Amino acid sequence: MSDTPSNLPASLAPALSPAQRASIINVVRRAARAEIMPRFRQLSSSDIRTKSHADDLVTDADTMAEAMIARALQIAFPNALVIGEEAASSNRSLLDGIEEAQLAFHIDPVDGTWNFAHGLALFGVIVGATRYGKPVFGMIYDPVADDWAIADEDGAAELMRPFGAPRPLRVAMGKPLEELSGNIPLHMFAKDMQHQLAASFPSFKRVTNLRCSAHEYRLLAQGHIDFLLTASLHPWDHAAGTLIAQRAGAHVEMLGGGAYSASRQSGHLLVAPDKATWNRLKKVFNFLIAEPAEETLTS
Repeated sequence: MSDTPSNLPASLAPALSPAQRASIINVVRRAARAEIMPRFRQLSSSDIRTKSHADDLVTDADTMAEAMIARALQIAFPNALVIGEEAASSNRSLLDGIEEAQLAFHIDPVDGTWNFAHGLALFGVIVGATRYGKPVFGMIYDPVADDWAIADEDGAAELMRPFGAPRPLRVAMGKPLEELSGNIPLHMFAKDMQHQLAASFPSFKRVTNLRCSAHEYRLLAQGHIDFLLTASLHPWDHAAGTLIAQRAGAHVEMLGGGAYSASRQSGHLLVAPDKATWNRLKKVFNFLIAEPAEETLTS
């Protein structure tokens, strides 16, 4: 398959043709059947390894599924940059090419590995594509339910199953702060900000953390939660989800201003149902980006 599926200039051509989208769906489902689901609730303690810290886990399901998906993408798109979470964990320089890549794929083979490793059926497979860092395709697959949220840069976000018609996805309506439910992974924020951030939680109806970006974005795109805030910008966690959320009607913006890009490696990402709600949330969380006091700068 050609990386550019039409005779349009590369900068104007759709990132993926319908046939290419279908091939990605197929390889993700095959990888889940072959490498992920046979290992679910079958892992021994020796099958679970740590990476950067005790809660940052990896299993053979992660490495084998990533290898299978990455290999298929590299064959189908030989000129694309293909970045898997596990590959990037051992070679961070892979992230340096995202901003310059005409087409890059971002793979999270088992998003929610902690849940997966502990037998919780709350994990997913994420594949996103970007053009010069901008998300242009996203797929979030649930191997347990065998369904997937999907979107590209021009079409509507949909929930799809092997059989039956796709279901359009739509974020919730904007609401007052006290009626909002959101997802905030407190442990991902700087230690000196965690107490202040936690103190904001009673301002909302509910604040959760699923330890799984795949299902957090799916919940938001279906209108079941209202916002997401994170300080971790791994592209395999967010490239697909931000696009699906946007195509479902959400407002996606960095808390400090500017559009989300998969090439960004620092900052705070805030996703809300609309711009007005995003602005209200920004006022609550603005302390995260406030400049330090002058005496702190000079001490």
